[in-house]
Amino acid sequence: MNETEKDIKLVIGAGEYNNNPGWIHTQEEELNILDIHTWQHRFEPNSITAILAEHVWEHLTYEEGVAAAEICFTYLKPSGYVRCAVPDGYFPDESYQNIVQVGGPGPKDHPAASHKIVHTYQTIIDLFESAGFEVELLEYCDEDGTFHQQDWDGAEGVIFRSKKYNPRNQGDQLAFPSLIIDARKPERG
Repeated sequence: MNETEKDIKLVIGAGEYNNNPGWIHTQEEELNILDIHTWQHRFEPNSITAILAEHVWEHLTYEEGVAAAEICFTYLKPSGYVRCAVPDGYFPDESYQNIVQVGGPGPKDHPAASHKIVHTYQTIIDLFESAGFEVELLEYCDEDGTFHQQDWDGAEGVIFRSKKYNPRNQGDQLAFPSLIIDARKPERG
């Protein structure tokens, strides 16, 4: 059965978060980001307006991340976008880096146990650009650990683990930021 809504907005790996009312929230069991067959059963190519993935791409190798981005590219409308948030490899906090490290900090049931990569803004840009996207940085740390952010609209997809929305990150101190991008499919013609 295909989704027939005119403006399809999709959350991949929604987890316990429901920050985006009106969006389609999915889990891996129902829509596997790496299995095109799960996409084919639900969507038409060039039919999705927006895809939000909060802390999903770090559970993929770089190569799997490119493959997932290519699938998203196929199903997004021209000028559609992926709003992607991952842990930031340049955030200069040792305890944060311990939590988000490849393989996680502890037992196999820890959410970070399946982390396969810790992205920096360069790796996430390269990954999505290699799949054909144009990438805009929304929140990130640079090589010196300096935090940068653009003004971005939560109506286009709320990322909870962000400077903008996470109560832990309010005020002058960041406790748990994310590297956040919008990867836009170019308008063709």
